[in-house]
Amino acid sequence: MPGFEDGFLDLPKRAGKPRTAGLTHVMDKGMNLRDIEGMFDTGGEFVDIVKFGWGTSYVTNNLEKKIALYRSFATPVVCGGTLFEAVYALGKLDAFKAWLLHNRFSHVEISDGTLDIPRERKLELIAEFARDFTVLSEVGSKDAEAIFAPYQWVEWIKEELAAGAWKVITEGREGGTAGIYRPTGEMRTGLVDEIAHEIDIADLIFEAPTKGSQAWFVKHFGPEVNLGNIPPDEVIPLETLRLGLRGDTLKEILLPEQAPST
Repeated sequence: MPGFEDGFLDLPKRAGKPRTAGLTHVMDKGMNLRDIEGMFDTGGEFVDIVKFGWGTSYVTNNLEKKIALYRSFATPVVCGGTLFEAVYALGKLDAFKAWLLHNRFSHVEISDGTLDIPRERKLELIAEFARDFTVLSEVGSKDAEAIFAPYQWVEWIKEELAAGAWKVITEGREGGTAGIYRPTGEMRTGLVDEIAHEIDIADLIFEAPTKGSQAWFVKHFGPEVNLGNIPPDEVIPLETLRLGLRGDTLKEILLPEQAPST
């Protein structure tokens, strides 16, 4: 069921949690317990997974309480991929896995956006962690100047899905300035289209931290596109974009016969 009563508008149907498509992947950069409760009080039905950004989970107070609170809302949490990369660089993978299990994490993110991890080694680690966790892998560099050909993105995504990743995240950074975005914030639309042509979008999570990028994905792929790095205060605004209740997507979602052709 949706998180609201659609009494008279006959909006697009959205499955209830747990969803397999149309995921909203939220960024927690250090929210306190009251902020988390507030987010779920007003928009919890639209929050599918929460990421503790980069290495914040390692230094935050009350981590156990935060994880327990998210679990009480039937919402999985995952550490940012940068923490995994630090663990890898320091040779602490076994300790990291034990720490994840101790804290009852069900999901883990594996990325190589900052460090160069040999390709075969990354695929081995995805397969290894997939035995105990639900793996979200990430492709693309956090270096805004790093450019990779679309066929490379497609190849990497296919390899990581085959290795055991549940979803593959396309890098965009917190501000939408790298990976599938240019340093100016402009989306590399040709790259995204080529990825989507070769990969089922249900297997992807596109990082989309800004309203403009969120609207573009919803207009381009529909309400059921998986979007990540969503700020907590953008959960409800994003859902209105998915449902055509915001001017940016109203015509495309509710009145497609009036939408301009693309």
